[in-house]
Amino acid sequence: MQCPSCQHTDSRVLESRSADSGRSVRRRRECLHCDFRFTTYERVETVPITVIKRTGSREIFSRSKLLHGLVRACEKTGLEPARLESVVDDIELQLQQQRHGREVSSAEIGELVLQQLSEVSEVAYVRFASVYRQFQGISDFVATLEGLSCRPSRQHPDGALASVS
Repeated sequence: MQCPSCQHTDSRVLESRSADSGRSVRRRRECLHCDFRFTTYERVETVPITVIKRTGSREIFSRSKLLHGLVRACEKTGLEPARLESVVDDIELQLQQQRHGREVSSAEIGELVLQQLSEVSEVAYVRFASVYRQFQGISDFVATLEGLSCRPSRQHPDGALASVS
């Protein structure tokens, strides 16, 4: 592993532990040349998934692009970044496990995101849906809100009611 400080290639591992719910390994390293300490992550390399966009163009699935979209939809909702990372992890895992042909439409990914957001935050769900489904006016928002309000409710641990998909 190359040191980020001096670019020397010899380092020793000081500590290893599981990260991302066991999907990766976090290693604390020390450069044998300059004693600089740094962290690396090791994860299983998976076959890349190709996303077929609405325009018909294709691009490689980008975890960071999906996370960025979720962060935008969840701004000022109080959701923790770790929860959003978990949502992205779940979606990425579903894509890896369910795809035999390694191609997926952006519409399928959008629906997976909406499914996850409906369980996490109704506000984030509506925000994401407005961009993903290209809302044209108030009627689109009203239809989405009516769909959310028709879902059965469940009791939160704090006693408040919340809708469920």
